[in-house]
Amino acid sequence: MSIPATNTSDAEMAQPSQAELVCALPHIPDAVSVVRRQARTVLTQWRVPAPTADDALLVISELTTNAIVHALPPAVLRLPLPEVGGRRAVRIEVTDSGPAPRRRPSHDSPDPAEHRENGRGTDIVAALSARRGISLHPERTTRWAVLHMRA
Repeated sequence: MSIPATNTSDAEMAQPSQAELVCALPHIPDAVSVVRRQARTVLTQWRVPAPTADDALLVISELTTNAIVHALPPAVLRLPLPEVGGRRAVRIEVTDSGPAPRRRPSHDSPDPAEHRENGRGTDIVAALSARRGISLHPERTTRWAVLHMRA
């Protein structure tokens, strides 16, 4: 069972350090791998421990895929390196222009949840992050997750 995302204002989170990556997300599937490679390079430069970096890259993949597949453009990834509660952390934020209109399911396709290829991203983000949430703003939505550094 996953804990539901919380609506939290950005002001409640720690202020970002000077280390920050900001990437525009083109609304194409290839954008996820490009952004993931950029993030890997930056996380290595920041000397983020490998287990934390691997978890962060998975969360980045899930949140960026969600923005590209389920939301309206434009979208942007923001990856600051704040200190949260006296500990270094990785904060992942993906901001998009809100949900895209939903497509109606085909009458021909069975839709048992266990056979769907999507819908697990929220659970993955919840399992890997110390905190996560959704910040709603006029005409945009930010989904965020905080991962504490671990060796």
